[in-house]
Amino acid sequence: MFTTNLDQSVNWISFSKKGRPYGFLFFILSVLAVVPACNHEEADPSVPISFQNPSHFPDPVYKMDHNKVTQSGFELGRALFYETKLSKDNSISCGSCHQQSSAFTHHGHSVSHGIGDKLGTRNSPPVMNLAWSNAFMWDGGVFDLDFFSIAPITNPIEMGEEIKDVVEKLKKDPVYPPRFQKAFGSSEITSTKMFLALSQFMVMCISADSKYDQWKLGKGAVLSEEEKDGYRLVKEKCGGCHSGELFTDNKFHNNGIGQGRLVADEGREKITLSPLDNRKFKTPSLRNLKYTAPYMHDGRSFDLNAVITHYTSQVKESATLDSLLRTPSGTTGIELTPVEVDHILLFLNTLNDENFIRNYELSEFAVKK
Repeated sequence: MFTTNLDQSVNWISFSKKGRPYGFLFFILSVLAVVPACNHEEADPSVPISFQNPSHFPDPVYKMDHNKVTQSGFELGRALFYETKLSKDNSISCGSCHQQSSAFTHHGHSVSHGIGDKLGTRNSPPVMNLAWSNAFMWDGGVFDLDFFSIAPITNPIEMGEEIKDVVEKLKKDPVYPPRFQKAFGSSEITSTKMFLALSQFMVMCISADSKYDQWKLGKGAVLSEEEKDGYRLVKEKCGGCHSGELFTDNKFHNNGIGQGRLVADEGREKITLSPLDNRKFKTPSLRNLKYTAPYMHDGRSFDLNAVITHYTSQVKESATLDSLLRTPSGTTGIELTPVEVDHILLFLNTLNDENFIRNYELSEFAVKK
């Protein structure tokens, strides 16, 4: 089988500063590159932490057999996720823009804040249930979770660092060679191992224990009649995009939001270069909305009422507007009565997973320096 080494592949990142947008580069990387498996024969055999697929979820799309989650690999990934050395000025980590208390989004910020307090142009999406996703970022510019971390680390307005420099910083830190030894059977630190460890942490960020999940699995939770009606309405009115137990189809749609709030943002068109993808963005999950405000790809909506108002009365017509947002009469939007809106909001509240945002094993406090 053809493989290409990730340590060599990341050197391509430098070209993105002179040529095509980052997203297009990562699209090419993800299509052409297959990360080789590391030798785990001498790694710590204990696996008290392992990936368990929730019984009502579909099978994950992440290649678990290629990068099996182990206790030591997960702990290394967790340490790296909260490690500020991954940024140019050692000031921010992945966890700075993906905070657990906000379901791993950036609390209080419409768009991400990078080194030097530089502002991005998009809202930080949640690090949640990524094992079931085959495209990442709002425009799907990365097709493999093992490559996902390259984007924020090297983006000059996010973490602004070179991968080779991150690796050198980790090599000089006496804490990390033993951690890599325990996780991968060798103290040698490489970008390949670093990204595999980060993936092990991220695939374990599973949210599947909300009131809805407990009701669905018959674990004692009871939905009110109003919440059940909200569930029906979500499936009927919103299920074309927010489908299944993940409450996302993991696809890309133009939801009629119009031009970007801060900058002109063509969405997925930047990746595919096709006008048919203009202003299409990845469908976010409806899970944990209590913790992830503001909403939309540019953080323009500060509460759920604003989101619903958009879909009922503010959808903008355009050539690529999703057909689900066009009515037979030629108007745009979703027709909802005030009572239906109330029931939908009640149901959405059942998708909030407090155990997820309070899971100590996922927290920065669990990292032992």
